[in-house]
Amino acid sequence: MERISKHISYKEGVHSNTALRKGLDNTPNEDQLECMTIIAEEVFEPLRKWVGGPIKITSMFRGEPVNTAIGGSKNSQHMKGQALDLDDTFGHKTNAEMYHYIKDNLNFDQLIWEFGDDENPNWIHVSYVGEVSNRNKCLKAYKENGRTKYMNI
Repeated sequence: MERISKHISYKEGVHSNTALRKGLDNTPNEDQLECMTIIAEEVFEPLRKWVGGPIKITSMFRGEPVNTAIGGSKNSQHMKGQALDLDDTFGHKTNAEMYHYIKDNLNFDQLIWEFGDDENPNWIHVSYVGEVSNRNKCLKAYKENGRTKYMNI
């Protein structure tokens, strides 16, 4: 497979510096790849159209060994192929603008304002489970005593 969607290559969807550095396999199975395709079509492609240019995907699929190596949540939706971490690296829209666009215009399961400040997150996390089962839950990640915590926003 070369492409997950029009603007996401397979290579981009499974890329992990940690996997490369540690020699970990980060190959999705058929179900995980199907979930990656669904979130790409339902969230990423409409967002990219609105942004009007490239959006940096910092993490999409993470197999269990990769997720463990980076200290990810044991229930991470990245392991199912249901999540994207996005960053405004290319400068077309800010992370805050993308966050609010997703919140106001797209169906999603979780949307997380990842750290940063009240003006702009460092990156955004968005997940998609299914049209009916999505919770449209908006959260903000922050640190407290060195641990990541989440608050509803």
